[in-house]
Amino acid sequence: MAYPRYAIYYTPRPGSDLERFGAELLGCDANTGEDLAFPEGILQLAPDWRELTRDPRKYGFHATLKAPLSLARGKTEAGLLAACEAFANTPRQIPVIRPVVNSIGGFIAVVPSDPSPELEGLAADCVREFDAFRAPLTSEDRARRNPSTLTARQCSHLDRWGYPYVMQDFRFHMTLTGRLGDAKREAIRTILQERFALLEITTLSIDRIALLRQDDADRRFRIAGDYVLSKS
Repeated sequence: MAYPRYAIYYTPRPGSDLERFGAELLGCDANTGEDLAFPEGILQLAPDWRELTRDPRKYGFHATLKAPLSLARGKTEAGLLAACEAFANTPRQIPVIRPVVNSIGGFIAVVPSDPSPELEGLAADCVREFDAFRAPLTSEDRARRNPSTLTARQCSHLDRWGYPYVMQDFRFHMTLTGRLGDAKREAIRTILQERFALLEITTLSIDRIALLRQDDADRRFRIAGDYVLSKS
């Protein structure tokens, strides 16, 4: 995949309790790309915490709405920034979820407690609206997705949209750890659920999108633009 890469994510409001919760647990500020100190006590509870969060640290605390892409021929970062602004300025119903910490796909994440058609619609709109900026998958890119492990529908999504987990297969999640074994996963889930409960976040409006940029494979994604969605 060519660099730089871009992605459309939901990222929490800067300075919010949720933003600090995720950024500190991952040990990374998505605005600057710099390291953050882990929250007090986490290394005592899980001495290998830095390794457990190594994979999501590169991406920052986020939920994917349009997966990382290289720009198509003739497309520019300025054009993508303008498209994000236009998308955000289009009035729409703002999804509201009840966030919880739970297991998903072998890792721990902040997820909605219940399905949200409005959130699924927002994600689908992002997949469609920004697809013109995506360079086509190469055969190597496709192979990295291990299509033999995907369902027929996910393979179809991969070929059409460059990513298998979209539309009917989309699951909103804000990743907090890498993939964990069963015993480790249950222990870490309990720790993170207890910490998340202290925030007393009962509802969360998915009211913004962010454009993130990764300059090369060894760099972290950083926020290049942050946009509040217009309400209908």
